[in-house]
Amino acid sequence: MTGLARAFALLYALLAATPAAAGSATEKAAWEALGQPGTVAIMRHAYAPGVGDPASFDLRDCATQRDLDDRGRAQARAVGDAFRAAGVTVGRVLTSRWCRARHTAEEMSLAPIEEFQALDSFFADRDRSAAQTADVRRRLADADPGERLLLVTHQVNISALASRGTRSGEVLVIRVTPEGTVTTLGSIAIPVP
Repeated sequence: MTGLARAFALLYALLAATPAAAGSATEKAAWEALGQPGTVAIMRHAYAPGVGDPASFDLRDCATQRDLDDRGRAQARAVGDAFRAAGVTVGRVLTSRWCRARHTAEEMSLAPIEEFQALDSFFADRDRSAAQTADVRRRLADADPGERLLLVTHQVNISALASRGTRSGEVLVIRVTPEGTVTTLGSIAIPVP
């Protein structure tokens, strides 16, 4: 494991160990913001044990990838249930092509799912960060303010876009200006069961 991979593994462990503040002010603000036009929910995929992907990773074969386990699938369903309980409807889910992101979206069962390559993880290839993040900013800046979007992606992508970390399954509510500036309005963290 390289020094960078060890550093990310440590960061992941620290983020995962931080307890979610259920019912916190930021969570209440997030649910309220989701009812406003022009806001977008962006979520780190649900719990998938490990860090990064194996050397034998194949995008077309989920068996070669790090993926959700039973706890991750249960967490994804709980996030979907929380959206329904809060009365928040989603018109479309954009997801990374990685299995753990797609499977999170499927388990949430909120809306039709569309793969969006700019949401793919660039954990193993940081050179793609700027271009992919710019593509996501453009897509969100051009979105119809009335369209309810949920993006399911990875920690590195969210950090590059919103300049903050997230735990597995955590949802940030953001607003993106036409110029591409991102403001985080709150977060929703459903713990791993």
